[in-house]
Amino acid sequence: MSGLGGFSMFDLFREEAENHAGALESGLLQLEADPGDASVAIEPLMRAAHSIKGAARIIGLDIAVGLAHAMEDVFVAVQDGRESLVSSRVDQLLQGTDFLRSLSTLDEAAVEGWSQENQSAIDTLVAALRAVAPAGDVAAAPVEPAPNPEPEPVAQPEAQPEANKATEPAPEPIAEAAPEPAAVATPSPTPGSSSATVRVDSARLERMMQLAGEVMITSRRFAAVRTDAVQLDRRLDGLEDAVGSAVRDEGDPRRVLRDEVDAGRRAIGAMIEELDGLLRRTEEISADLYGQVLGSRMRPFEDGGQGFPRMVRDLAKSLGKQVRFEVRGGRTRVDREILTSLEAPLTHLLRNAVDHGIETPDVRLAAGKPAAATLVLEARHHAGMLLVRVTEDGRGIDPDGLRRRIVERGLAEASIVERLEGAELHDFLFLPGFSTAASVTEVSGRGVGLDVVQSMVHEVGGAVRVESAFGRGTTFELQLPVTRSVVRAALVEVAGQPLALPLARLQRVVRVEADRISTVEGRRQFEHEGGTVGLVRFATLLDFPEADSEDRDRAVESVVVVGDATGRCGLVVDRFLGEQDLVVRRLDPRFGRIPHVHAAAMLEDGSPILILDVEDVVKSIRQLLGEGRLRGTGRARTRDAAQRAKRVLVVEDSITVREVERQILRQMGLEVETAVDGVDGWNALQQGGYDLVVTDIDMPRMNGIEFVRTLRADPRFQTVPVIVVSYKDRDSDRQAGLDAGADMYLTKGSFREGSFTEAVSDLLGLDA
Repeated sequence: MSGLGGFSMFDLFREEAENHAGALESGLLQLEADPGDASVAIEPLMRAAHSIKGAARIIGLDIAVGLAHAMEDVFVAVQDGRESLVSSRVDQLLQGTDFLRSLSTLDEAAVEGWSQENQSAIDTLVAALRAVAPAGDVAAAPVEPAPNPEPEPVAQPEAQPEANKATEPAPEPIAEAAPEPAAVATPSPTPGSSSATVRVDSARLERMMQLAGEVMITSRRFAAVRTDAVQLDRRLDGLEDAVGSAVRDEGDPRRVLRDEVDAGRRAIGAMIEELDGLLRRTEEISADLYGQVLGSRMRPFEDGGQGFPRMVRDLAKSLGKQVRFEVRGGRTRVDREILTSLEAPLTHLLRNAVDHGIETPDVRLAAGKPAAATLVLEARHHAGMLLVRVTEDGRGIDPDGLRRRIVERGLAEASIVERLEGAELHDFLFLPGFSTAASVTEVSGRGVGLDVVQSMVHEVGGAVRVESAFGRGTTFELQLPVTRSVVRAALVEVAGQPLALPLARLQRVVRVEADRISTVEGRRQFEHEGGTVGLVRFATLLDFPEADSEDRDRAVESVVVVGDATGRCGLVVDRFLGEQDLVVRRLDPRFGRIPHVHAAAMLEDGSPILILDVEDVVKSIRQLLGEGRLRGTGRARTRDAAQRAKRVLVVEDSITVREVERQILRQMGLEVETAVDGVDGWNALQQGGYDLVVTDIDMPRMNGIEFVRTLRADPRFQTVPVIVVSYKDRDSDRQAGLDAGADMYLTKGSFREGSFTEAVSDLLGLDA
């Protein structure tokens, strides 16, 4: 079916069907949530159904024409007041929307087969739509479920013109006694304007981003050319004065030289003036180009969750629950890569919230709560990060029940679990195969979901945490970078080298007078904002050449304060170089993991600069301040290797498990050092001298499998014994650890069984 400009007519219909189906779904959910003046709110839905009918008629798709026409008739009846939009009618209309949306996922060749397969179901639905609406909110005529085809995937358009005309109504209280349990959705506000969209390959877009950054940097080099021209103008000015003073009369031949110099000066002046105009215009164009390309990577948060209101509604209805679903911060801009990655984790969180967290209406009423629960999906920017929260006011997480489940699964001893609180306890929820559900259902209970959430968040350099009050509700908070392409950074100089520190990870950049710095037990520190901040020379931390002692005695130190609520540290740098937006360039994988380094970028003058991993830096600072030594400096040990005790590195993100392992190993007469994740462990290994490594699997930034693979890829550590100790006890998990290069794979129940100490003794050759 040919079309215009190389597009088939069916391709155009497919785009239109997807856009208008989105408008129908969001509009129906909004009307169900807050009917208001249905005669006004129904108008966009009539237009959407009419547009699909017209587009289907043009390409001869009669099955879609009949369905869209029947839906349009219902909307007309609602607008005229001849029927009300009850829940059962909304079900029928949403089912029709599903059929129309499924057409947008098909190839043209598959339409005929799809039509034959679904003809009967669509005829039944059309008959139900044409029937008189039920007087009350009771079940309508039985309709076969809408199809869920799995054709070749088709990219979803990024703009939905008709859907973007609704605004978010103020939440209305829901009556505690409703005729039928249902979920209602309150969509977030969307802009009133629409724009055409095109599909661009992600790799091409990434290259455009790099080129736009280079154009902006290159345009700023015009300033250097202008400076050179100004200097030349000044030199000619001096030459003209010298020649002029030497000219004696009108006939002096040097007068000709003076005139030539003067003409040259005027030409250079005109060139500088023109160059100034070109410079201003080039900077404007390059900055606009850069901003537009950068903006093309950013999408509204709501674009990634258009199906969530419908999913929550249908799931709540199937479970006999009432849920008011709200999306807040839908216009928050998010990197498209992160937005795409968020879809699966948020789907799991929302489904778990409806199934696990929210009670049935009778249970809620008995507990003194409204029959309808509130489920909120919120996105906002905070301190340069994207915060995504899923909050519900349901039953909350029972800490005692969770402890019992952990012990029943043999994941930890009861004596250890009893001491766990808050985040330490909730971490078990993210283990693969772990579930608190009493039984397995179609919705949940298989223990699949929360481990996907944690894996995705860690993959993009974020964090996830859980807050729950038993009986009052639960909040899952995902902290993620807004974009992975550009970072606003503070530039500093350390030992003559420029370095970049992401501003979002910094607390303060300050200048500290020497008289404010004191020394306590050999450690330098200063008072700042009501607390004490320990100082570390950044050059020492990075193992850069130290400055001479006389250069260190400065009247004012330049300090970057980093850290979090658990403690702050100060990095002493040579000087501050300002702030700058940097286009992030990932390091070549062949470099492997480089301690303290996150990525690279190009400065405005074209020179390269490293972007540091501030979290990694903070961990090393704390190691230095807490143990009085510095990782990676290559300092010689005070004892001969043959005379020293065996040294073990424990890599574990759980403070409780880490402490248990440390105590067991110390009781065996071993020297123990700890790391809180794979990156921290890799940095610790750079010093060498470890006889054994004990590592967990599930850790942020670099998990245990990646850590072991990285370790084995380095010739220095290929013979170091490695024990994996994990909660994961499936055969596939065990095999993955051994395939990565571990010598032994144990579960955390091995502490109780004694197999942990036996494994350590065997690998280190200790006497039994």
